[in-house]
Amino acid sequence: MSYSVQYSTFANLPEDDRQAGSEESTISDEKVDEIKSEPEDCATQEMALLDLYSGCGAMSTGLCLGARLSNLNLVTRWAIDLNSHACDSLKLNHPDTEVRNESAENFLMLLKEWEKLCQEFSVLGNIHSLEHNFEANLDNNGDDDGDDGDDDSNQNEDSEIFEVEKLIGICYGDPNEKKELGLYFKVHWKGYDESEDTWEPIQGLSDCREKIREFVTRGYNLKILPLPGDVHAICGGPPCQGASGFNRFRKKDAPLEDEKNQQLIVFMDIVDYLKPKFVLMENVVDILKFAEGFLGRYALGRLVSMNYQARLGMMAAGCYGLPQFRMRVFLWGASRYQALPQYPLPTHDVVFRGVVPQEFEQNVVAYGKDEPKNLKSALYLGDAISDLPEVTNFEAKDEMPYGKAAQTEFQKHIRLKLTGCSKIGKMVEQNTTLYDHRPLELNNDDYLRVCRIPKRKGANFRDLPGVKVRPDKRVEWDESIERELLPSGKPLVPNYAMTFVKGSSTKPFKRLWWDETVATVVTRAEPHNQQVLHPTQDRVLTIRENARLQGFPDCYKLCGPVKERYIQVGNAVAVPVSRALGYALGMASKGICGEKPVFRLPPTYPNCFRRTFSTASEDVADS
Repeated sequence: MSYSVQYSTFANLPEDDRQAGSEESTISDEKVDEIKSEPEDCATQEMALLDLYSGCGAMSTGLCLGARLSNLNLVTRWAIDLNSHACDSLKLNHPDTEVRNESAENFLMLLKEWEKLCQEFSVLGNIHSLEHNFEANLDNNGDDDGDDGDDDSNQNEDSEIFEVEKLIGICYGDPNEKKELGLYFKVHWKGYDESEDTWEPIQGLSDCREKIREFVTRGYNLKILPLPGDVHAICGGPPCQGASGFNRFRKKDAPLEDEKNQQLIVFMDIVDYLKPKFVLMENVVDILKFAEGFLGRYALGRLVSMNYQARLGMMAAGCYGLPQFRMRVFLWGASRYQALPQYPLPTHDVVFRGVVPQEFEQNVVAYGKDEPKNLKSALYLGDAISDLPEVTNFEAKDEMPYGKAAQTEFQKHIRLKLTGCSKIGKMVEQNTTLYDHRPLELNNDDYLRVCRIPKRKGANFRDLPGVKVRPDKRVEWDESIERELLPSGKPLVPNYAMTFVKGSSTKPFKRLWWDETVATVVTRAEPHNQQVLHPTQDRVLTIRENARLQGFPDCYKLCGPVKERYIQVGNAVAVPVSRALGYALGMASKGICGEKPVFRLPPTYPNCFRRTFSTASEDVADS
């Protein structure tokens, strides 16, 4: 391989002609731009995607949308996550996806056991063994003694005979929570309804070999689980809490020995087992800051050791049309026979926030100093949420009408429904119902505090009586004012607000403002130490408002308790970012990549959706 410091790129050597579409991959960047500016109406080529650590599905949703624009039918066939509420959300919005609520470690073990079962029952390569054969197996699996099936009436009433009717699920783990790890089948018992289904270890089903064969044959044909070669692309964001700056017990000398970082190993182990053509890993910038970037270097090293080309970049969500900065790390991997995907250059200006590790400054996806940018103006909070109806701190409805028309191009686009080819192609119809527009209900003390925060830009707890700001911008108590108490007896200005970051922070109980860019959508909606208050309403931002800041279309419904829905949104990859990366993946899958590690999105992007938007009403009628 060749190595370039720019975007830490490991790639095929120029003379290596094994790369797919090698002639096209070396065409000029100008010709690439010309090709990319002509997206087709409906994709023809199909590619199967596995979404690991999927959350509610934002990353795979964006990838599929972007791939569609480059005429690639990328389809999320499988998704894995440990959060049951996130799995429910993904399944609700993508009913055709096989969603599994389990750990990545158990999923990897299951894949290995599944391959063994497929080999044992000789189904590998048996592509003609379709579902009707499975039904035939069921019909031929009669009682061994040849009875007419009425034997149940002759059983002793005092005895209870359990007979397996069929197997309906498979997992590796400890589903019965008995600390007995292993391979289990979910059993539907003859004569009982589904509420009596149970998980049984494979060792206890030794008399049910034909039932297992039927399940494996049908599961193989329906691809309920991927085998090596079935997955064309893997995406995911393995959690690395051990690298977080909030973790006081980080292991700087041995990061991978920290259990909180070992999902990075599991992610790469799954890639090694399934051997997809493409890999896209997402993570927080801390993996490049902590321990001199050890975790980021490890991820690069694992891909290269598996003979993958690799490229690492940092992308800010606000650069792709969101009123949120949110810098994240993205790592591309491509097999030696594929073109290595590029990074899409920004389409929008943005207010830069945060600190980039000096050693990885060359990995920030951005234009060069002397390059013409032609960026669209930065988006602000008002561009995203000003059309949403007013709600109070006590709003409890999950659905409501919009009440008024969209006011900005962003709002018009975000209201569109997902429809078209394979249910995730074009966005052509207006959504008419607003989902998840409700806030986390604050306790009475916090609500009374929020009501006292002035409705103006920059207002925060420092505007409450009894707080004095020193010349060094730190706060102290104003001894001339008696400390005001709430009806509960607790102080109006809490101690933690005064001591947060040694009294230097303005974030506690701070209002956002219409002409501001949000730093990062967070998973917690409490206002104690972060800026999450609505500009003019006495509440925190709603779930839907946060979802809009992440680029979720309004039609994307979320499941679970209110706090869980905030977590799903806060943990998600910003949809416009993954959409731009999906476009890059589509072009790379066809070998259409320029020589540079970055490329300009075509002039019709991201406005390509407006071609179809014009077929819908420009306004949403009041309802």
